Amino acid sequence: MTTQKLPGHTAPEAGPADLASLFTAAYRTYSASVRGYLRARGVDDPDAATHDVFLALYTRMTPPEGDAGPGTCPRVTGGLDGAKALAFTIAHGRAVDHHRRRSRTPLLVAHEQDEDPRPSPPTPEDEVLAASGVLRLLGGLSEDHREVLLLRVVADLSIEQTAEIMGRTTGAVKQLQRRALDALRATAKTEELSTR
Repeated sequence: MTTQKLPGHTAPEAGPADLASLFTAAYRTYSASVRGYLRARGVDDPDAATHDVFLALYTRMTPPEGDAGPGTCPRVTGGLDGAKALAFTIAHGRAVDHHRRRSRTPLLVAHEQDEDPRPSPPTPEDEVLAASGVLRLLGGLSEDHREVLLLRVVADLSIEQTAEIMGRTTGAVKQLQRRALDALRATAKTEELSTR
């Protein structure tokens, strides 16, 4: 009986074919979550940013040709989970860079869908998000509360991975997540009472 190697169990010293299948599995598994994370963080073009994230992930998975000395980027360790953690670390950096860049550029005027004569139907994701009020609820939270919920719930990262991305201890992330959920419950209750 032969055992099949899963892409999530690729060893760090895996060959180029294994790295390619690991990258493919990571893209298929996590690209939608990365896009959702970037969209919720307010990145103007989450599709392009998602592609940038996975391009950066790919370049970090494969070191430069013939270069194995010091100073080269390490390959992804930990298989699919390692690729997930690295992808969301890169996505977090892209979101931070986006907001820094936006703060230095002139304010852009928002697109008014009602005044635009061109037809553009909303995507199913947009309809679900608009109907659920998730973005409105997240908008009522502080930046840290929103960030911890996006990383823990949308990105489905572990406490340790979230702590590494946010530059906090695991205990601080647990406390922040608890406070964020309390704030989210209070906001949802307030909105529910105001609609009655």
